[in-house]
Amino acid sequence: MRVTLPDGAVRVFPKGVTFEAIAEAFDPAVARQAIAALVDGVERDIYLPLHADARVAFITPDSPQALEIYRHTTSHLLAHAVKDLFPEVKIGVGPATEEGFFYDFEREAPFTAEDLERIEARMREIKARDFPIRRIEQPKAEALEYFNTLGDNLKVELVADKGGEVVSCYRQDRFMDFCTGPHLPSTGRIGAFKLLSVAGAYWKGSEQNQQLQRIYGTAFPREDQLAQHLKLLEEAKKRDHRKLGPALDLFSIEETAGPGLIFWHPNGTVVRQILEDFWKEEHRRRGYQLVTTPHIARDELWRLSGHLDYYKDNMYTFAIEEAGYVIKPMNCPGHSLIYKSRLRSYRELPIRYAELGTVYRNERSGVLHGMMRVRGFTQDDAHIYCTREQILDEILGVLDLVIAFLRAFGYERYEVDLSVRDPAHPGRYAGDASGWEMAEGALTRALEARSLRFTRREGEAVFYGPKIDVRMFDAIGRPWQGPTVQFDFNLPRRLGIHYIAADSSATPVVMVHRAIYGSLERFMGALVEHYAGAFPLWLAPVQAVAMSITDRTREHARRIRDAMREAGLRCDLDDRNEKIGAKIRDAQIMKVPFMLIAGDREAQAGTVAVRSRKEGDLGPMPVEAIRDRMVTMQRERVLGP
Repeated sequence: MRVTLPDGAVRVFPKGVTFEAIAEAFDPAVARQAIAALVDGVERDIYLPLHADARVAFITPDSPQALEIYRHTTSHLLAHAVKDLFPEVKIGVGPATEEGFFYDFEREAPFTAEDLERIEARMREIKARDFPIRRIEQPKAEALEYFNTLGDNLKVELVADKGGEVVSCYRQDRFMDFCTGPHLPSTGRIGAFKLLSVAGAYWKGSEQNQQLQRIYGTAFPREDQLAQHLKLLEEAKKRDHRKLGPALDLFSIEETAGPGLIFWHPNGTVVRQILEDFWKEEHRRRGYQLVTTPHIARDELWRLSGHLDYYKDNMYTFAIEEAGYVIKPMNCPGHSLIYKSRLRSYRELPIRYAELGTVYRNERSGVLHGMMRVRGFTQDDAHIYCTREQILDEILGVLDLVIAFLRAFGYERYEVDLSVRDPAHPGRYAGDASGWEMAEGALTRALEARSLRFTRREGEAVFYGPKIDVRMFDAIGRPWQGPTVQFDFNLPRRLGIHYIAADSSATPVVMVHRAIYGSLERFMGALVEHYAGAFPLWLAPVQAVAMSITDRTREHARRIRDAMREAGLRCDLDDRNEKIGAKIRDAQIMKVPFMLIAGDREAQAGTVAVRSRKEGDLGPMPVEAIRDRMVTMQRERVLGP
């Protein structure tokens, strides 16, 4: 049996040798570090045997795949500890997440802060005993019988729904859990961890099911990594848009109206309008045509597009005069109907339709999260209809637009993924092989032409086309879902979207979906956290506040405000009968970029005392000087104070 390592080294082993032994034979130092194996691209437990030729790599604590294994194993450690301390508890699911892990439990009494301390202490005891963690494969009937015997009805339901003929479980000491793995080889190999909080969660994310308690935690291979992450979490709490948004009077979610629906307050609407105006300006300049499509359409449109077959659970449907209708969950079918409203010649292409279109999706309440995951949101959709010969230039234009937007909002760091099809399974994808080769080639050449480093992700394309995804990193290094560029071979085929070519033939268009913000709601939420609510001047809902020190200077403060407003600046007036220190403090709390203070000396000299949110006291200035400075900062979209 031949084993090949990533560096090309090859050795022959007897069938059935474990990955631990293979690692030891190649490199004892790697063997001591290895926590799992990557076998022909599939993660496997390090103690399992190999029975056929394979390409093998070893996952160590520093490998990209390691963090998920540490966190998933630690979630099982959490469940083990909870079952030890509270045997009556029923256990649900416990996945690894980008931030750490969680586990859902069914228990009548709520978990308290003291309970979390006890659970974490028990987890450390189990870790210290270094129990082996072993994969057990058994017939589905045996697994069901085992969990039935324990009375773990949630786990029985999971095995019944998700288990195949053979079910894999993982055992450590007396605790066993249904899981596909892989895991660390023993509890002693678990790294640093911390339990963070408890929250409510519905079973399977549906409010129609029973409510469970979800314990959140995080885990890392090393203590210093955990300490750094906990520090980041503290900073993230200060930036949480769900707290800053209402505090800065940007938005709210009203219980009377229902979850997942955003109410934009005046301050938030100012920022939204700035986002929209900037978006429209840039799109018109780059040859996009703005369109508007209805919020509802007959279900026949969504049947033709395929959404009714594959997406119905996420759509809101209703009837008008016995005819079925859908509240639109996306804008692409509407744009395609505009394109199809008359014959199109090749001379008209490319056609670029763009819309800030509000859509609605039936998201489960368990996944709703502030502005990041909602039921009603506005997508900055655009769809490009072009020929194959035009596609490279179109993708280049989209990438230029993406980079311009990221820089305008201060996202200097970003990562790019190119998701392509799995060539071993062509039947899973719409479109023909030549179309996929053209699309993947165009995306690749465009990224290379703009010198954008990217990760090629085999098999991660959606069925209707390859795509580019951009993750933007905020001021404290967290990634956010950003712009996306995606081919669509499905919709042109289903809706018959053509153009008349030079030889008079009806030729299918090449169709590209793309979004820059993604949605105004999610982009706004990320922007609040990126700037911790302290927007740069061009984005700030209130750019300055003119403040009177005494009743005698109220009129001068009004003149300052009026001068700013006449220049197109967003300036408020604070002439309350309050001390100037309180007025400054209130403006700082609302994160206003500039405070324009009118005292007796300023009134007599026709000047203003200027205080910057970030730089502090800037001293007295002519009113025109600070006005012109702010006008320049707004026009040039300066990102500083």
